[in-house]
Amino acid sequence: MHSTMQETPLSLATLLRYGTTVHGTSEVITWTGDGVRTATYAEVGRRSAQLAHGLRALGVTGDDRVATFMWNNQEHLEAYCAVPAMGAVLHPLNIRLFSDQLAFIAEHAQDKVVIVDGSVLPLLAKVLGQIATIEHLVVNGPADLTVLEGTQAEVHAYEDVLAGQPEEFDWVEVDENDAAAMCYTSGTTGHPKGVAYSHRSIYLHSMQVCMADGFGLSQADRILLIVPMFHVLAWGTTYAAMMCGATMIMPDRFLAPEPLADLIETTKPTLAGGVPTIWAGLLAHLDEHPRDLSSIRDAIVGGSAAPRALMEGLDRHGLHLTHAWGMTETSPLGTISRPPAGVEGEERWRYRLTQGRLAASVQARLVGPDGSEMPRDGVAVGELEVRGPWITGSYFRDDDPDKFDDGWLRTGDVGTITPDGFLTLTDRSKDVIKSGGEWISSVELENQLMAHPAVAEASVVGVPDEKWGERPLATVVVRDGATVTVEELREHLAAKVASWQLPERWAFIDEVPKTSVGKFDKKVIRRQYADGALDVRTLP
Repeated sequence: MHSTMQETPLSLATLLRYGTTVHGTSEVITWTGDGVRTATYAEVGRRSAQLAHGLRALGVTGDDRVATFMWNNQEHLEAYCAVPAMGAVLHPLNIRLFSDQLAFIAEHAQDKVVIVDGSVLPLLAKVLGQIATIEHLVVNGPADLTVLEGTQAEVHAYEDVLAGQPEEFDWVEVDENDAAAMCYTSGTTGHPKGVAYSHRSIYLHSMQVCMADGFGLSQADRILLIVPMFHVLAWGTTYAAMMCGATMIMPDRFLAPEPLADLIETTKPTLAGGVPTIWAGLLAHLDEHPRDLSSIRDAIVGGSAAPRALMEGLDRHGLHLTHAWGMTETSPLGTISRPPAGVEGEERWRYRLTQGRLAASVQARLVGPDGSEMPRDGVAVGELEVRGPWITGSYFRDDDPDKFDDGWLRTGDVGTITPDGFLTLTDRSKDVIKSGGEWISSVELENQLMAHPAVAEASVVGVPDEKWGERPLATVVVRDGATVTVEELREHLAAKVASWQLPERWAFIDEVPKTSVGKFDKKVIRRQYADGALDVRTLP
């Protein structure tokens, strides 16, 4: 028996029409460093239509890729709206990538047009000669165009592309399974891999973000998009905000702790999202310069686990961090940590420190080293595999069967799942330390070290050991003005973890190296150790 329901496609054209009319008075606020510029959703809709016409005039048809190389601002949102709704494919490029990775990604995606903020044009100009597919550059805002001398691409000013174009566009109704946007993984091993999101997957993911057990987003909210729009489509928050009519607050390039605190005090967001390094920097600023952050009811943290010390520190300032987990391949929202009803006191921490409860549409299983499925008892550890309507089933122009297991995505994350669906990640499969037949969680050691008051950051990696195969190396960044010894740190750890897990090798460093998405770049630390570049002290 078939249902009697209509088969209306889930598309970003539908979402754009709805958001810019029903929620036409909602606002998009872009921070300028010393104030704001504001546009309504209706105005964004009209400008998006003009941008779509302008892109058509530049030859964008079918599923051509239109890349962006931009900060979080109003014009970037206009591209988010116009490109998928006109039937093309949006491709936000990561402005923090190394040049060779940036060139590879743009060429691999076959980007035809790049919309670029003038302030980052020099970064793009360095690699343009390596990207044969780019035909047009659309430059937003003031820019030094001399850096483009010799480029083969035609150069246009953003406002000129929009000028004189109609303020309405016949948005294309595509197949809901067609690609709407794409992002690339950070490429921590091998080349970055492309993930193409469908109109359907983005629409369904947006609904999950809006749900109370998602980000709980509504028209009453003012969401601060700290997470860059080139990181998994800003975690899906732009499209979710348009779905429910929440005001969007865009920080542009002003992401250092002090301007971020200024922005929060001025614009009074109710919800925000960012990686732990952003929140750690803000906490250090707040400890020295207390600010009024009381407008924020919830701050989502993802990308990597936030240590309890960071969460408690922000609690002191009235800023509540909520863990979420996801990845480029999962759109990204897979879990969010909302403690069950009635849980209070210390028991809440048991839930807050997990990655959270799995979303209803995200199926998950744990697979052991022998390929068998592990029980969901909160104890058994295995590699997390997931599937669902916003989980990728392949990569763009990249056959990587090792990442997929009979229709399940192998996440590379290792952890446990409780019977009531709460996920706790103990490590990445490539980062777990295999010592004498036992597994040591590098994340657990890092979190315990960062709970020490003298430690600003800590990263732990496995290094070769003749006796045990691997042993942990702890690299530590000491807080400004603080002092601490290796012996004191080892004693601190001894009260928290089993004695056989304690690192023998220690190094103090100025800063933990990070990837383009703000995660600890452990491959760099391993390479530094192998090259003898670290001043390592070994305890008996």
